[in-house]
Amino acid sequence: LFSFLVFLRYQIYYDYPLQTYLEYPIIIAQDVILLLFILRFNGNMKQALFYAVTFWGGWYMLTLRKWIIDLAMNLCTFISAASKLAQLRCLWQTKDSGQVSALTWSMSAYTCATRIFTTVMTTNDLAVLIRFITMLILNIWVTATILHYRKTKKTD
Repeated sequence: LFSFLVFLRYQIYYDYPLQTYLEYPIIIAQDVILLLFILRFNGNMKQALFYAVTFWGGWYMLTLRKWIIDLAMNLCTFISAASKLAQLRCLWQTKDSGQVSALTWSMSAYTCATRIFTTVMTTNDLAVLIRFITMLILNIWVTATILHYRKTKKTD
């Protein structure tokens, strides 16, 4: 959720065309609703106010200085890459793709590839391009690892 908020704020801060980030408000709304359900069913609704204040404050603090939003964008790329590397590590350790979907990861790779194209055509922002190129490489790597460790069904 934090990465989506930073990316949305980054796009708005640099006044990029709406079509380059239109899906992010929808993704953020989905994540907020999911977070609220989790808090509700775990009996922690009092924490919802804390999260709301934290995200709202962060939304404005991100643009106090240009270097803050730029640093946050780069840190989000690092965090996203780290999560994909953690997924790869888990796959390598277990040598089993289990219930991990190659289709989902390949769709993520496709999305990154299309975002690279649209970024080059609209904004040509280097930080955004680095983010999507990094995510594309890692998504392809995860997809290939899933396919490599996929268990084949034995036939008689």
